[in-house]
This record gives sequence, C-alpha cells and structure tokens, in this order.
Amino acid sequence: MHFELHGRTDPAARTLLLSSGLGGSGTYWAEQIPALAGDFRIVTYDHRGTGRTGGEVPETGGIAAMADDVLDLLDRLEIDQVDFVGHALGGLIGLDLALRQPGRVGRLVLINAWSKADPHSGRCFDIRIELLEKSGVPAFVKAQPLFLYPAAWMAEHADRIAADEAHGIAHFQGKTNVLRRIAALRAFDVDARLSDIPHETLVIATKDDLLVPWTRSQRLADGLPNAALDLVDHGGHAVNVVDPGLFNLRLQRFLTGSNYTKVNAS
Repeated sequence: MHFELHGRTDPAARTLLLSSGLGGSGTYWAEQIPALAGDFRIVTYDHRGTGRTGGEVPETGGIAAMADDVLDLLDRLEIDQVDFVGHALGGLIGLDLALRQPGRVGRLVLINAWSKADPHSGRCFDIRIELLEKSGVPAFVKAQPLFLYPAAWMAEHADRIAADEAHGIAHFQGKTNVLRRIAALRAFDVDARLSDIPHETLVIATKDDLLVPWTRSQRLADGLPNAALDLVDHGGHAVNVVDPGLFNLRLQRFLTGSNYTKVNAS
C-alpha cells in the first residue's frame, strides 16, 4: 500500500487517516493537508488497485477487504487508533472499521456517504458503467466531473478539469478494478446496524450532490447514536475540493473540539 505521512511527528499527536472515494487516491486530500497538519499526524494512502498502490481489487470481500487493507497499514505503522475521515466509498470503509474494530477508530467523519446505497446513486453508477463498457475509458473519465462538481465551479475551473481528465486517462485504474469497486459500494449495507456505532461522528452532506442524495446522510445522522449532521447548500459531491476553506473549518472544529458547533455556511 502506498501511503504518505504529513504534519506532526511528536508522539503526543493524534493521528488522522484520510480515505478517498471511488478514485482511491490520497492526493484527493491536497486541500485539507495544510489546514490540518499543525494539529495532527496525517496518513493518506492509495487504495488497493488505484494510484501508486496499484494491483488488483479482490473479486470478493467488498468494503470489508478495503477496511482490512487499512488495518494492515495501521499495523505496519504501529498506530493503535486514528480519527477517520472518509469521502463516499472512504466513508463506508470507516463505518465498516467502526463496526468490526471499534477500538481502532476515534472520531469519525463521513462526507456524502451512506449506510445503504440509494436507487438514484445506482442509476448514476449504471450510466458510468455503460460509458466504460460501451464507449471506453476516455468517455468514462470525461463524464466523471459531472458527478463530482457543481456546473458553475466546473465552468470556472475548466483548465483544472482538463488537466484532471488527461491525468485520469493516463493513470486509469483499470476496468476490472473500477467495476469491482463500484460493486463493493453498491453491495454495502449496514443500515440496520448504525445503532451499534457509538463513535462521535460528523456527517457532512451537500444538497446539490448529484451522485448521493443528501437524505442518505440524514439517515446516517438519524441512525448513529452520537452523530451531528452538517448539511450545506453548495459544493457538490466533492465539497472538500469545491469549497476547501469552509470545509476545512468544519473539519477542524469537530476534530479538535470536545463539542461540535456547526459553521455558518453563509
């Protein structure tokens, strides 16, 4: 597993692990690392089958196998417990860890995640799979920003979108890996077990997320016994990229404070 360490190095520092979504790359958190490095030792990593980790996603095992990879990484680094921040698929990994290895997780942050996939998300994944299988990798990668970002933000960042598209095509994780990762997140269902997760949890969701309806986050906040929902109007699926300043402030206040106070989105 490719990983990187950032931020504090002293033994007293809390460790924060950042886990990305379907893309799987640790570089997804580039906007968060500088804001958090003064308070935490930060671990980022590339999921199995993606980025600099590479390899093949297991045919079976689903999200649990991805969580096992995290446990192996923590053992390798001799880290007993982390505050876990997960975006979408990464959030599912955090939920699985909290259920199976609760002592390894401190605070939990779930960003546009879910306890059970919504049929609307299933429709979006069906479209993306069809693009991949019938139109090929360039079409699949070109469509990806539509599910991640608000239209106005994409229009204002056309050069970045084009650069990300070129990089995504050149470093595509492979059709088999993508299909297995999508199958894993679609099969994930811990909806009936949310009450078994006692961890202090921040659920962040955006109303304009095209891929995951914000009501999935509302369900997480309702079902988890110690959760706060921070629902914002704008930011799309990748809200931490679209509005990193406000997102980082939310994250810092939750992770560094004993009580969470929502940040005014206006």
